Amino acid sequence: MVLHPQARKALELAAGEMPVHAAEYDIEAARRAARELAAEQPREQVAEVRDVTVGGVPCRFYRPASVPAPSALIVHLHGGGFVFNDIDVHDPAARRLANRAGMAVLSVEYRRPPEHRFPAAPDDVSAVVTAIDSAQLAEWGLAVDVPTFAHGDSAGANLALVAALRHPGLFAAVALIYPFLDPGMSHDSYRSAADGFDRREAAWYWDQYAASPADLEHPDLAPLHSAAMSLLPPTLVVTAEHDPLRDEGEELAATLAESGVSVVATRYLGLVHGFWRHPDAFDAAEPLTGQVAAFLGQYAR
Repeated sequence: MVLHPQARKALELAAGEMPVHAAEYDIEAARRAARELAAEQPREQVAEVRDVTVGGVPCRFYRPASVPAPSALIVHLHGGGFVFNDIDVHDPAARRLANRAGMAVLSVEYRRPPEHRFPAAPDDVSAVVTAIDSAQLAEWGLAVDVPTFAHGDSAGANLALVAALRHPGLFAAVALIYPFLDPGMSHDSYRSAADGFDRREAAWYWDQYAASPADLEHPDLAPLHSAAMSLLPPTLVVTAEHDPLRDEGEELAATLAESGVSVVATRYLGLVHGFWRHPDAFDAAEPLTGQVAAFLGQYAR
C-alpha cells in the first residue's frame, strides 16, 4: 500500500500535534480551533441557509443553488469522533453536498461527549428524523413526498447507520464515509493501516462516548452487533486504504451483501481518514462528494 503524496503531506503537517489521549489535551480549545479553521474555508453559495430546530434539536437547513425543487432531503451527521466538530465546522461540506446532489441538506447538531454520553447523540438523531413530517417538509418548501437519505462521515456515519437501523423504512438510501463502528478495534487495519490515526486515539473516542462498559456492546453504539442489517435500504460504504477504520467498514459492506441489502463499497486508494472534508488538500474529496450525490440520486424522485 502506497500513500498518496497528498496523504503523505497531510500526515507530515499533523506530525507533532498533541494526541487526544494526552492528559493535558484540551477538548474545548480543540473545538474552538476547528471552528476557527473552518471559518477560514471558502463557502459555496447555496439558495438558502437557515438555522432551525427539529424535534428539539438544533439543525441547519440548506437549499441547493440553481435547483428550484430539490429532489430529496439528506440528513447529514458530522464526524469528529463523536466529541468534535459541529454544524459550523461542517458548513462548507454541507454546502458542497447540497449543490452536487441538487438536494436539500439538514445538518444535525447532536449532543457530544464527554458532556453528553451515549445514547444522547443517537437519541438526538432519532428525535430529528422522526419529527420530519409533511408539515415540516412543506415549511422548508419541499414536496411532501420527497425521499429522505441518511449521510455521515466517520462517527457521523455510525450515527447515520444507527438511525437507519432504529427506524427501518424511514430512509430511501444511506451513504457512509469511512464509518467508525467497532469499539473492540479488532480488525487488522488497526495494525496495518493506522496512518495518522492509531488505536489509542480510537480507544479514547470510544471511552468519551460510552457511558458504561456495557454500552460498548450495544448495537446503537456498535452497530456491527445489530441483528437488523437485512432491514437497511440501499447503502454506500466508502473506506480509505490507509485508515484503521478501513476493515470495519468493509466488514459492514460484506455483511450487508450477505444479508441481501443492495450495497456499493468503494475503497479510495492511497488515502487517509478524514480526506472527504478537505477538497483543498485532497483531489479525491470532490469526486467522492460526486459519488455520494450520484448514488443517492438513483433513489431520488
